[in-house]
Amino acid sequence: MTHTHPAAAETRKTERLYSLDALRGFDMFWIMGAEEIAHALYKATGSPLAGAVSHQLTHPEWNGFALYDLIFPLFLFLAGVATPYSVGRELEQGKSKQQLLLRVFKRSMILVALGIFYNNGLSHFIPFNEIRFPSVLGRIGLAYLFANIIYLYSGHRAQAAWFLGLILGYWLLLKFMAAPGFAPGDLSIEGNFASYIDRLIIPGRLHRGIHDPEGLFSTIPAISTGLLGIMAGTLLKSGAQGKQQKAVYLALTGLACMLIAQIWNLDFPINKNLWSSSFVLQAGGISLLLLALFYYIIDVLGYRKWAFFFKVIGMNSILIYISEKFIDWEYSAKAVTGWLAELSGEQYYPVVIALSYVAIKWIFLRFLYEKKIFLKV
Repeated sequence: MTHTHPAAAETRKTERLYSLDALRGFDMFWIMGAEEIAHALYKATGSPLAGAVSHQLTHPEWNGFALYDLIFPLFLFLAGVATPYSVGRELEQGKSKQQLLLRVFKRSMILVALGIFYNNGLSHFIPFNEIRFPSVLGRIGLAYLFANIIYLYSGHRAQAAWFLGLILGYWLLLKFMAAPGFAPGDLSIEGNFASYIDRLIIPGRLHRGIHDPEGLFSTIPAISTGLLGIMAGTLLKSGAQGKQQKAVYLALTGLACMLIAQIWNLDFPINKNLWSSSFVLQAGGISLLLLALFYYIIDVLGYRKWAFFFKVIGMNSILIYISEKFIDWEYSAKAVTGWLAELSGEQYYPVVIALSYVAIKWIFLRFLYEKKIFLKV
């Protein structure tokens, strides 16, 4: 039997992954305004390179994959990575599974409620049939909830079995079922089985009328995205391997996921709208590679200073996401740097405004960071 020194065990239990906060901040950076910088640069310069970046920061209409599609699943994946460091640590400290389940459930419901607020606001009356209930935060909340239930009540092998079972089961359902009037396996926006079930059970309106990219049925494979993060976090938290070896394991697993995704894409297209099983592996593979890279550079080699910019964002990621509902950031950007944007000329005016939009948000987050004010859900 291997014995661990108590101090070393305590270090592992209290250790917070700097790379996790930095990668979460890197993820949020792109939707807190960085994508608008890329689009504005492309319009201003017409550069092929800027055009390529701008294209990657636009969602495909249906099938296909762009890097912009990674932002949402990466955030959910990272919520899973954090689970062994939060829920798992409290479990080690003696809290019961029932206590932790209640905490996870409350967090999930808060995220669902915030998502409904984000979609619809609270400033005016909205008829019930016009309320959009599915949301990004809602999907994160529900997938996080079920992934954590699996984590709390099953071992490592069972978690892997759940991961595979959910994506295989989802694939089989969509392969052999369809909306009435469509051939089994129809994956069009009108005919796919997931969107059909959402039309039957979700009240209010769907984002695209007959389909919602954050619908209820396609939350099933999203649970696997959270589970993949949990398994990655469990590996990083364990003392069984060295740090470099962990980074290699993450990277190799990521490459394997991406390879399988490309093969599966031939039968079940990579599709964020449906959160297809091939999409789970494609986004999960890239998420693992990014985690391996950030973990190796920051937590293995110890290069942290460069990542502080992203950590400031990552420590208040949900706050900055919902802040646009109560802070007019564009007005703030124009009020502070509008004069500079005017001096830059009509061509580069949008570029300067987009840059100042991100800068002002970051300064706001830095102020909160220094005051140790963090929105905890």
